[in-house]
Amino acid sequence: MRRSAILVGALLLGAAAPGPDPISVPVAVAPALGAHFSGRLIVFVEKTPDSPSPDSPIDFSPFQPSGATLAAREVIDLQPGRIASVDGETDVFPAPISTLPAGRYRAQVILDRDHDYNYSGRGPGDLVSKTVTFSLPGKIPVLTLDEELRPAKDDGPDLEHVPPAMRTRLAAVVAKVQPIDFQSPSLTAFRGAPTNIRGWVALPPGYDGTKRFPTIYTDGGFGSTLATARINAMMVTADMAECNLPPMIWVFLDHSGPTGTNEFADSANNGPWGRALTGDLIPALEQRYAMDAKPSGRFLTGHSSGGWSTLWLQVRYPKLFGGSWPTSPDPADFHDFTNVDLYRTDANFYHGADGKPLPIVRMDGKVVATTEQFARAEAVLGLAGGQIASFEWVFSPRGANGQPVPLFDRATGKVDPAVVAYWREQYDVAHIVTRDAAKLKPDLSGKLHLIVGTADTFYLDGPAHRLEAAMRAAGIPASFTFVPGRTHFDLYARDGDRSALLKDIAWQMYAVARPGAVRPKP
Repeated sequence: MRRSAILVGALLLGAAAPGPDPISVPVAVAPALGAHFSGRLIVFVEKTPDSPSPDSPIDFSPFQPSGATLAAREVIDLQPGRIASVDGETDVFPAPISTLPAGRYRAQVILDRDHDYNYSGRGPGDLVSKTVTFSLPGKIPVLTLDEELRPAKDDGPDLEHVPPAMRTRLAAVVAKVQPIDFQSPSLTAFRGAPTNIRGWVALPPGYDGTKRFPTIYTDGGFGSTLATARINAMMVTADMAECNLPPMIWVFLDHSGPTGTNEFADSANNGPWGRALTGDLIPALEQRYAMDAKPSGRFLTGHSSGGWSTLWLQVRYPKLFGGSWPTSPDPADFHDFTNVDLYRTDANFYHGADGKPLPIVRMDGKVVATTEQFARAEAVLGLAGGQIASFEWVFSPRGANGQPVPLFDRATGKVDPAVVAYWREQYDVAHIVTRDAAKLKPDLSGKLHLIVGTADTFYLDGPAHRLEAAMRAAGIPASFTFVPGRTHFDLYARDGDRSALLKDIAWQMYAVARPGAVRPKP
């Protein structure tokens, strides 16, 4: 029988047509870099025409999830003269490399040695290759790691991303902010090793330790670091010197770590960060600095993940703080966990009750990423440090393997109801307010001032509306402001001032601490 007849017969019998040949990516390390490297190899592949220049780095962005194809694997001992093959078929996003359309592509690989790409991208200590071009169908050439990324030459603040007009202002106050590097007894006991809380303190003009000041405790969003906390401390120092902000002490906290953000929440996995802040650090700071050291002079604010932490802290420790101003906080009602209803029967992190994909990122009114895209990409980039895994490290019970129990199956999206039940009792702020209304009301009334945009990039206005309803039903007065048209990233801007909202918040706090104080006119 002729070959064509065999093929026709096979198709008529339902035999599957052969798929594309599997692709693996060969990776080597240059002898000049040394030997014995370990970490996560991450390969990035993209269409050549999409590249701004042939040699520009290739990275992944959740705001353009289809921009690059990812493949990854762990390596334990990468040495010169050996080839590490990265499977382009299995641990990949969004699809196997072999399924990419025919055409010209380019590729690059990094070795994420400290497993923090999911949180902060490539950084000091990582190894990177040059980009190479190739064609598909075809093989990918060897990608050779030949450069180690180095830290900045000095230990000063990195002002590269600060607008040029602001650099001169910040240079004048760089020596006026003070570091926090405090060993917490609570965290040290939990981990069995010295564990420090870090951050920066910004002091008001003329501070000499004799006059007391109200204090603001704040932490940043996902991706913030000790370095960004320092820059923020410098910014408010400059603003206070120019009377744009009232005279207060600001404490900028760093909540970043190997597993993402600790959010200063008491956690079975990360440890008692809430207790460490309130019981260890704050008393120590109030001994060192001339702070009001009373609830009417202790305030909280933060954005995004920092917004959630300062919201949770106010509810968890209502007697300690005089008010919280969270902006665009992560979900505070798990009926709407960025569009996922965790309490729905047969809840799925990837699909709604109608079976349609759930969105998680929107821009200009259009969906740019789904929860499935977000979670799958994060899983390829690393096992920890990403936003979703970070939630599990904070919220989940500790598993028998010493890791947090996953909220959902990464392959299917199926949510584990037992994990949801644990999350609910510990961290669903709307549920906690409803459950403990009678106990919370005397100390929480009038202290919450939540602000979010109606076009929030991560749909965080939805859970904010639910929390507002829960507060109202509990009879606990609170302030909720939904700013029309504002997103996650432009909420603070107004009339050309990128930090206008921060100034509003600070003056509102100061009015609580110093009744009768008048905000100067601009």
